[in-house]
Amino acid sequence: MYFYARIQVGMSVIYVLLTISIIVAIIFFTAFIYSVKNGQYDDSYTPSVRMLFEDELVTDTPKVVKTNENKSIQLNKE
Repeated sequence: MYFYARIQVGMSVIYVLLTISIIVAIIFFTAFIYSVKNGQYDDSYTPSVRMLFEDELVTDTPKVVKTNENKSIQLNKE
């Protein structure tokens, strides 16, 4: 009889914890939807300056390599 009563208490705790976790999840989801609708995640600054921070341009100048015999060899990009 004691074991059966203990199982009933354990199951009721699971139901309480499940209910609380669903309520907390709904609160966080509601806060997320509210912040998205109010423009919290809209980024209007970065796209305007993104072109200023691009990688360096690659130049098409040929690379010159010196050999042991004091000759220089020009390597072209293909």
